[in-house]
Amino acid sequence: MDTNRAHWDEVVPIHVASDFYDVASFKAGESKLKPVELAELGDVRGKTLLHLQCHFGLDTLSWAREGAIVTGIDFSEPAIAQARALASELSIPARFIVTNVYEAPAALDEQFDIVFTSYGVLGWLPDIARWAQVGAHFVKPGGTFYIAEFHPVSNVFDESPGIDGLYVKYPYFSLPEPFKDDTGNDYADPTSKLQHATTYWFPHSLGEVVTALIDAGLRIDHLHEFPFSTYQFLPFTARQPDGTVRLTQHDGCIPLLYSIKATKPA
Repeated sequence: MDTNRAHWDEVVPIHVASDFYDVASFKAGESKLKPVELAELGDVRGKTLLHLQCHFGLDTLSWAREGAIVTGIDFSEPAIAQARALASELSIPARFIVTNVYEAPAALDEQFDIVFTSYGVLGWLPDIARWAQVGAHFVKPGGTFYIAEFHPVSNVFDESPGIDGLYVKYPYFSLPEPFKDDTGNDYADPTSKLQHATTYWFPHSLGEVVTALIDAGLRIDHLHEFPFSTYQFLPFTARQPDGTVRLTQHDGCIPLLYSIKATKPA
């Protein structure tokens, strides 16, 4: 996780300047939230919301624009500094805290109506059971835990440039050791040359995630799987007129995205 944090610290300014995140459009008023989470969480006005692994805060601040009372946490100090700067510049009320997810209960002593996390977060975490316990810890009795995430089935395929089909390259199930990536490719700017290029990735099956949330004391309200994604993270996909990303071969045959909404019993 220290290696991963060094990587994330380095990519913050790259991401802020990238077309991928398009900070200019956010400053102009565009929400960075996707239709899936907006529809499934519904009206958040006046609700307290904790965003786990918030990066530099675009989604967190988008929830604030929806009327939520937001707190974002992330283990990267540069990311949190950028999130705070954006909140100040745009006069959006928000609180941001530097903390590793696993250490968050020591850094933050309260509970929230909604605990939220999304898109490419779980693979950076070695211990999903502990992640679920932390998430449940922060949910008020009767409150909501919500995640929208890339489906682990979609993460098994070779994403090399020019690949022309569904070829399994990575494991679906958790491994004794994480997958080490030395390619140095950054998803927001593949041309960037990184000093901290090495990252470690921890695959987690859907069953592992659901079971961890149940074991943490949450009641699963829904598990939804979708044949589309929100980002074009595989080479044999294309963005559709409705903004979703779908396979150009075998469209609709495998899940690319899932969401879980859970409740903490009162």
